Amino acid sequence: MNWLTFIPIMLGTFFLMEGITWLTHRFVMHGFLWYLHEDHHQPRPGVFEKNDAFFLIFAIPSWLCIMLGLQNQLYWVAAIGFGIAMYGLAYFLVHDVIIHQRFKWFTRSNNSYIRTIRWAHKMHHKHINKQDGESFGMLFVARKYWQKIKADKARQKQSA
Repeated sequence: MNWLTFIPIMLGTFFLMEGITWLTHRFVMHGFLWYLHEDHHQPRPGVFEKNDAFFLIFAIPSWLCIMLGLQNQLYWVAAIGFGIAMYGLAYFLVHDVIIHQRFKWFTRSNNSYIRTIRWAHKMHHKHINKQDGESFGMLFVARKYWQKIKADKARQKQSA
């Protein structure tokens, strides 16, 4: 297998992970594993949440794919593992650093994409129980959130 095959599989897996994450968030985190995700919607004191256990749910298959793929020269399997790992890194940066600001690296931004994902996530968190949720994605959000941010920017320009 060459890089021309490895890279598309890795990138395809990365983008596929948004759909897998949406489905997992909607039907698992807000379903039968709500007891792990609940403290993310109803924060408690401390640095870690039970919700952080979901890191392992995605990290273990990524690690296994990378390790077993490389050991057995099944590079397409390793590419899948690297795609999952890339999505995990993006998730950490977007969700924990930019949205929830668990690490104070980026605290203010006027970037439309960042404002849109933060607004969509805020709308998700306005629901403190597992029912009636919205906006379960992370990197791609519905058009209505983009329109809200665009309208906000237009109002800011008019009042300036």
